[in-house]
Amino acid sequence: MAESSKRPNFLVIIADDLGYSDVVAFGSEIKTPNIDSLAKDGLRFTDFHAASACSPTRSMLLSGTDNHIAGVGAMIESIPEHKKGKPGYEGYLNDRVAPLPELLRDAGYLTLMSGKWHLGLTEDRWPGKRGFERSFSLLPGGANHYGWEPQLEEQDKLPLLLERTNVFYVEDSTLIKPSELGPNFYSTDAFADKLLQYFSERTEDDAAKPFFAYLPFSAPHWPLQAPEEEILPYRGRYDSGPEVLRQERIAALKKAGLVPSHAVPHDVVAPHSGMLSQAWDTLSPADQAFSARTMETYAGMVTRMDTAVGRVVDYLRETGELDNTVVLFMSDNGAEGLLLESAPVVKGNVFDHIKKYCDNSLDNVGKENSYVWYGPHWASAATAPGWLYRVFTAEGGIRVPLILRSPPLTGEKKEGIEHVFATVMDIAPTILELAGVAHPGKGEWKGKQIEAVKGKSWVPYLTHKDGAGAIHDEDTVTGWELFDRMAVRKGKWKAVFIPKPYGPQRWQLFDLEADPGETRDLADEGDQQREKLNELLQHWDEYADEVGVVGAVPEYGVLLVDGGGKE
Repeated sequence: MAESSKRPNFLVIIADDLGYSDVVAFGSEIKTPNIDSLAKDGLRFTDFHAASACSPTRSMLLSGTDNHIAGVGAMIESIPEHKKGKPGYEGYLNDRVAPLPELLRDAGYLTLMSGKWHLGLTEDRWPGKRGFERSFSLLPGGANHYGWEPQLEEQDKLPLLLERTNVFYVEDSTLIKPSELGPNFYSTDAFADKLLQYFSERTEDDAAKPFFAYLPFSAPHWPLQAPEEEILPYRGRYDSGPEVLRQERIAALKKAGLVPSHAVPHDVVAPHSGMLSQAWDTLSPADQAFSARTMETYAGMVTRMDTAVGRVVDYLRETGELDNTVVLFMSDNGAEGLLLESAPVVKGNVFDHIKKYCDNSLDNVGKENSYVWYGPHWASAATAPGWLYRVFTAEGGIRVPLILRSPPLTGEKKEGIEHVFATVMDIAPTILELAGVAHPGKGEWKGKQIEAVKGKSWVPYLTHKDGAGAIHDEDTVTGWELFDRMAVRKGKWKAVFIPKPYGPQRWQLFDLEADPGETRDLADEGDQQREKLNELLQHWDEYADEVGVVGAVPEYGVLLVDGGGKE
């Protein structure tokens, strides 16, 4: 198969809610040798940005444009009433974009997917209708990793988003109930298994085509669950608490040159009263043990995902296809410090669900009938030096790790580190250029009016075409908005609006070169700074108008569940 095509193959791997420093290549203590091997043969991007939550990022990845244009201006679980029905707030990948897999399929690529979808629950929005020829998909934003969903079997409080289908998974056009997944199902293993199956089942005609393979894991998204053999090696590793880990990670990042030596980490923000929001030294020994166990389980999930990545990469190496495959590994947003989709997934109070169905005793944490998460302190260890975590437009929520392996692109720059600014919207135009496929641009496409891409191809920068010294020049403006948390960036300058209680509920100004942790608000430090903020806010207004951001109303708030599922 190595000689099947001169056009490159593509393997895009996404981790779900993985923090910036959660793999060894980005400063972690968690064992990730296979992901690290991709970094050793390629590049690590230190200033790569996604959206602040999973489905918005996925919509940007597969469209090359802003999530508000692509249909996920708000996540389907949490669209407020005043935004429902507005363009860009459909909650699924809409018809205003030309999906990347569809463009590649039409251009002769074999398009395969195995993993979390989160871009449409109805059949007309499943992966098979958006360009994937073979697909095995988790439709919603989260699920039990062992496929154990007792509330479905009892018809008890069916998930809000799944009442009509009563399923979580779909393969091609076939619905699959969790009870039909089999006794040995574990999401991470299953997603790798299916992709490998699709590879092995390629016909002679398929083998003559280049492939686009999309492998979006649902790990390490809550509930935190992993096989016991993956958790045990971390037993006791986190007994000193999250602040010790945070300082270890920051030191490792600085030593590796992944963050500047002058970076000052932002303080941990944990405004609620739940057990996992409390400072470590205020917890009882029993609560400390429980909290440490959640982190051990998280680490086990990441290691198991790494093994799955290794299985897929090894297959491509054995078939001689790896060096002609552009491999991308990234996270979809910052680490998860709180729960967002928990109420819609179980419909009702998550603690009632835990009390009725789950055993969250210490020795049972990580098993199929446990339901835990790890809270803002552990999440902040993974997003440091950044401020906040997932669902926030501060750096902790949107700056994520990205690794690129492609010998023809990276050449001799093995183990290289790239500090250029880049976004998830750049991936589609980069892949299209490498594949020799033109995006149709703004106008009519297949009978529908679509928008142009907003991202920019990395190819000129990586190949030094025309002396390109950056992907985005200093005048490029990038905006973010989700759940009324906002940000806009131009060059090194960034303006951020974070509502209370997580932020001051006013626009702040940061110099990210001097202060990547967003610790020093410059908005009121002088006339020049105020002018810079005003300039950015003008850009924000232009961005919001261009992509169709619908404004907030004072009473709107997003449901965030605190605690660790111990109740």
